[in-house]
Amino acid sequence: MHTSTTSTSRLDPWTIHDLQQATQGTWHQGIQPSASQSKQSIERIVTDSRDATIGDAFLALKGERFDAHDFVAKVATQNASCVIVERAIEGVNIPQLIVADTRLALGHLGASRRQQCQDLKVVALTGSSGKTTTKEMLGSIFSRLGETLVTRGNLNNDLGVPIMLLELRADHRYAVMELGASHIGEIDYTSGLVQPDAAGILNIGTAHLGEFGGRDAICKAKSEIYAHIKNHGTAIIPAQDDYAQQIQNTVNDVADGRAQIRFGQGGDVYATNIEILAQSSRFTLNTPKGSVQIDLPFAGAHNVQNAEAATSFALAMGVSLDDIAIGLQQATGAKGRLNFIEKDQTLFIDDTYNANPNSMRAAAQVLLQQQGIKVMVMGDIGELGDDAEHEHRKLGQDLAQLKLDYIIAVGEYAPAVARGADVAHCYAFATQDEAQVRLEQIIQQHQPQPVSLLFKGSRYTHMEHLLDALMEKL
Repeated sequence: MHTSTTSTSRLDPWTIHDLQQATQGTWHQGIQPSASQSKQSIERIVTDSRDATIGDAFLALKGERFDAHDFVAKVATQNASCVIVERAIEGVNIPQLIVADTRLALGHLGASRRQQCQDLKVVALTGSSGKTTTKEMLGSIFSRLGETLVTRGNLNNDLGVPIMLLELRADHRYAVMELGASHIGEIDYTSGLVQPDAAGILNIGTAHLGEFGGRDAICKAKSEIYAHIKNHGTAIIPAQDDYAQQIQNTVNDVADGRAQIRFGQGGDVYATNIEILAQSSRFTLNTPKGSVQIDLPFAGAHNVQNAEAATSFALAMGVSLDDIAIGLQQATGAKGRLNFIEKDQTLFIDDTYNANPNSMRAAAQVLLQQQGIKVMVMGDIGELGDDAEHEHRKLGQDLAQLKLDYIIAVGEYAPAVARGADVAHCYAFATQDEAQVRLEQIIQQHQPQPVSLLFKGSRYTHMEHLLDALMEKL
């Protein structure tokens, strides 16, 4: 089996000495690098054996279901420069740098790359929802001013963060790093690698509830992001969140003396005169640097909050209000994040990238702004642990209070949604195929009236498959 994470951009070259120094490893006595190899430049550090080639160092990770040490012999035939391993692989003709833990060695290498970029301005953000959209907004703002590295996909954990850091180049002026947490201590580790100039939490919701056991623990885990803000850096704090005071207390404890910017109502950066439109929003953005009118190309009140957060991070980096406004207005959403696709009289809203209870409720509010018959198509929400049944039932209850024409729940917890909703227009289906039949009937039944359908679920449910299948039938 292969690991799928690889540093894809060409790096400023490493040397054999750099690798050893960063990882504190030792070269396997049987096969030391030759004199010519010692002078050779290492262009990339890769973790996918299929990508390893001339000029690459292959780092062999181990997981629950794979051990990339099994591919060292194959990598040697692909002419990679060297391998970084936890144990020597005998009978293989390639220099082997042996380290105590390849996972930690990857972190050391990422941290080393970050340390070489002292002029880089780095923001780090976390939260239960809105991370992807906020980082896209920040990418739009910063990239107008200079080369910007933005966390790609879900490379936000203890493996993904150093992989992103390894993509830093000398010409990067900004980096937007998303940090995720699946356990206490993870963000403390990754924010230590990132060394942000500004760091903050967007919100404390119920994503990963099952892994942490409660929102108090989620708040504690995410608040670790403030511990490694650089001197003269800035802590970004959500003023509106119901955990705002706990977050503020953490900032006072671990980031005392750092500047602070609070966003949301009651904060330093906040929106007024908010007008939520079907596929966008308008508002006045108020900041310590003045106020400006924003036409935001994102739907939903939750994206106004994301824009407040993005503005706070940008202000902390010294970006002008005019540049922030232009960047927000030119930002585009990531795939699967409230993408609007029109086909005849039917509007498909693709919000399938991921889901948690709060983001599902926010998506429903976007659907309410659309024309015609409104159909909420929801898959299961994962990582809720023992609270899964309760959270799905509560979600059904809340959705039933909205003026939705249909609620189509798909998956293991669909019956819990239906029980919570307790309304005739809520349907539960075990499979996407069954749901598709009902959705086709709904569209045909209401033609030629417009029908708007919003698809959302946790990543593992692949609700985009149902969306694509239904679009092909129309």
